[in-house]
Amino acid sequence: MDPKLQKIYEEAETDMKKAIEHLEAELAKIRAGKVVPELVEGIKVDYYGTQMPLNQLASINNLDARTLVIKPWDKGALEAIDRAIQEANLGVNPTNDGEVIRLAFPPLSEETRKNLVKKAHQVAEQARIAIRNIRRDAIEQVRKLKKEGISEDLARHMEEEIQKLTDKYVKLVDKHIEKKEQEILEV
Repeated sequence: MDPKLQKIYEEAETDMKKAIEHLEAELAKIRAGKVVPELVEGIKVDYYGTQMPLNQLASINNLDARTLVIKPWDKGALEAIDRAIQEANLGVNPTNDGEVIRLAFPPLSEETRKNLVKKAHQVAEQARIAIRNIRRDAIEQVRKLKKEGISEDLARHMEEEIQKLTDKYVKLVDKHIEKKEQEILEV
């Protein structure tokens, strides 16, 4: 196989893997039945004038299925963390006892679960769009190479391989969303 075509294929596959990794990270932020630390890890805290991710300032643990405990390594960061959580608009009010912050999430109603499923499907659709855009860009690169003299058969074969790769990653998105939907709807 032509090294230029091989490079296009490998770059497309790498980009599609990144799209799946992003999807996994976004789906982890969507609350299912059990509260997970990923819900708050990405919150940025203004710590002495610097925006820092919450998980770099504190340990985040589950107390039970509906409660997260955030214990800052520096007690001076407690107020800043509290403020950042309130600004993140998670739908819960943090409880600050001077040592740790507790976040008690209410149980999910059926309506809330349906809204979370919709949100998860939107995230999945964004991943599918990203994967299809990667396919489009890769196929455009193959067509440019065809104009530069690569055989038509070789170009057509690579386009088919890129389509197979796209189908594989779109199925992976579908599996992820199906799993997340079951998690969310499980009572």
